[in-house]
Amino acid sequence: MPNATTANFSRRGLLATGGALGLGAFLAACGDSDSESSGSDSTASAKASGPWTFKDDRGTTVKLDKAPANIVAFTGVAAALHDYGISVKGVFGPTKTADGKADVQAGDMDISKLTVLGNAWDQFNVEKYAALAPDVLISTMFDDAGTLWYVPEASKDKIAQLAPSVGISVYDRQLTQPLERMWQLAESLGGDLTSTKVTDAKKAFEAAATRLRAAAKAKPDIKVMAGSASAELFYVSGTNLSIDLEYFKALGVNFVEPSESAKKVGGGWFESLSWENVDKHKADIIMMDDRSSTIQPADITEATWKKLPAVKAGQVIARSPEPILSYAKCTPLLTSLAEALEKAKKVS
Repeated sequence: MPNATTANFSRRGLLATGGALGLGAFLAACGDSDSESSGSDSTASAKASGPWTFKDDRGTTVKLDKAPANIVAFTGVAAALHDYGISVKGVFGPTKTADGKADVQAGDMDISKLTVLGNAWDQFNVEKYAALAPDVLISTMFDDAGTLWYVPEASKDKIAQLAPSVGISVYDRQLTQPLERMWQLAESLGGDLTSTKVTDAKKAFEAAATRLRAAAKAKPDIKVMAGSASAELFYVSGTNLSIDLEYFKALGVNFVEPSESAKKVGGGWFESLSWENVDKHKADIIMMDDRSSTIQPADITEATWKKLPAVKAGQVIARSPEPILSYAKCTPLLTSLAEALEKAKKVS
């Protein structure tokens, strides 16, 4: 991960740019939340033609005269809303790759039609944002302090003055909770959640969860490791805090678990290993971070990596540490892991 070990690189930025498999509780509080709220307690209500209210996961209730038309959102959030028929005017966060193609976090959006306010960590063009006349800003939150993901600390106050914000928590809960919250948000914004496409996607997710549970039960001895690669370090995530891993574990998947002391430097999210020690944990399947800021398995040249039993056996699959929160996009994540478990051989 570029500059991950430099002293002037914030831990929050470090986790966003690659090594990281999430963001821990050490993030600075955003300061605009009024109380904490669980996904099950939060409520949303609106009609596209009438007053709009939404209570987010900070406990903050946003009230507008009508459903917002000019929506600006973190790229992954915008991609989820797109799957529910909701369009946004602007995005911030990984949207375009170096060759101009859509980033993995952009999902099925046509990025040529979007105003990109910032494509990387700490990039957010406030002037462009103001020019969009935003009605609302929406992002995820990787802590319990209300910090909006990819909203720069230095400009968050100026950004907050231009439009109200909505935060959906992806911190220390199972995947199904933020999926339901995004569903509620999309419905409040006027999305048609009764369409066959949407309801079929939800049914497919539920079927994939059943398949994964069965695969995990059938292969209880198969160890799965969640990893992420940078030039300097290899990161191993524990299941605590990450929405996908917490859910997969609840379905019975047997994960490698770094010790709490080893995860301490990563704010409780992950353990950092030198490439010389990448074989510390025994694993039969390795799930690798698919974000564009990380080194992908095919591009890892370290000899120690190539000697790992799971790598030699071809038992390496992709993982999305920041999943697009629609049922359509999360179903393949379950299916991929289920299939890997079904085919896996014990190699560790």
